Amino acid sequence: MTKKYFGTDGIRGRVGEMPITPEFVMHLGYSAGQVLASSEWHLSKGERPAVLIGKDTRISGYMLESALQAGLSAAGVDVLLSGPMPTPAVAYLTRALRLQAGIVISASHNPFEDNGIKFFSAAGTKLPDVTEHAIEAGLKAPIKSMPSAQLGKARRVNDARGRYIEFCKSTFPNHLDLRGLRIVVDCAHGATYQIAGPVLHELGADVVAIGAQPDGLNINLECGATHGAALQEAVRLHHADIGIALDGDGDRVIMADEKGVLYDGDRLIYIIAKHRQQKGLLKGGVAGTLMTNLAVENGLRKLDIPFARANVGDRYVLELLQKEGWQLGGEGSGHILCIDKHTTGDGIISALQVLYAMRDSAKTLPELAHGVTLYPQQLINVKVPKGFDSRANVAIKAAQAEAERDLDDSGRVLLRPSGTEPLIRVMVEGESKQKVKHWAEKIADIVRNAAVE
Repeated sequence: MTKKYFGTDGIRGRVGEMPITPEFVMHLGYSAGQVLASSEWHLSKGERPAVLIGKDTRISGYMLESALQAGLSAAGVDVLLSGPMPTPAVAYLTRALRLQAGIVISASHNPFEDNGIKFFSAAGTKLPDVTEHAIEAGLKAPIKSMPSAQLGKARRVNDARGRYIEFCKSTFPNHLDLRGLRIVVDCAHGATYQIAGPVLHELGADVVAIGAQPDGLNINLECGATHGAALQEAVRLHHADIGIALDGDGDRVIMADEKGVLYDGDRLIYIIAKHRQQKGLLKGGVAGTLMTNLAVENGLRKLDIPFARANVGDRYVLELLQKEGWQLGGEGSGHILCIDKHTTGDGIISALQVLYAMRDSAKTLPELAHGVTLYPQQLINVKVPKGFDSRANVAIKAAQAEAERDLDDSGRVLLRPSGTEPLIRVMVEGESKQKVKHWAEKIADIVRNAAVE
């Protein structure tokens, strides 16, 4: 059954437009509260369920937080408020505080005009489809408040930040520290602005924090994991040993070496996997996505590390990891899952895994990444009519086959429909930049012509 509001990463949209309106979000909180209140946990314990709400630094977070709180309270659910807190922190605190769910108000790497609602289960993982379907079904019924004596209460979690800082530090080996390293950390004016710097500082690093002055409107604005130029400039300016850039809600990370060269999620995953293999800590293989650079797959193969691809999205990477019994995976965007350390993608903890490899091996980022030079990759988005199926078009299939023969084992072609827009994403990668450009443009033109026939 198709979900109307929930996507692969919660509910997201432009603030003030459906579904990111105060009325809808209050109803969403009520429906989620109703589902929790009718759960087996609640019925067996006879206690009132409790939910943690965290948010990033968007100005709209205040409005949506109040709406969620009202809806949950009306359903008889207690609410704990953490204030600005990274998405993975909410997942952790939900588990640590033994709550029935966690909710994050964030649109991740999107601009401040957008916002979203993401749910975590009591185990700190994304809600199963059956629960999301139940919440959506509840939206059809009107809000009917519980009697006054049964309304949910709300309170602040004053030690949330300290708890999470200690958790992040606990994922870094006790026998190592970061003394002698100057690290620039770009917090994207987002939810990690009071977290990332203290974590690195308390592990011994000399920290230079940028993107740590949120004003409600500047989250992800020309900074953070989606705009690496700010990190590159700061690393060079402060003569830092390494740079770390997070996104607005703290679940993505990219890094820079001392020269300001950027390392995306694909290369960081390779570094972590290679180090874990050398330490005998790698369980099984590595999960990537359809977009993971072919050079990473080839590099891991040379190390005899199994590799498998999931559909794009951290939810699908996690499903693949669980299916295979592996622990490490992620995306080139910097969404990295180390599920032996945390239940969800965590930019700070992923960065600490790379820093662990650096300190343990006494090697620099370029030395650790040796063996993987990313292939040129070109992505072209082609607008198509809704429902257009590129796989059924003879001309498109023929062009793709011809490109794959020409690229041989040194490249690949991927045509993927967008999950949110009427687009076909044409991606070509390979060792030859000239061939990649040629085939990406040629296939995109054929898709464009086929779409108007």
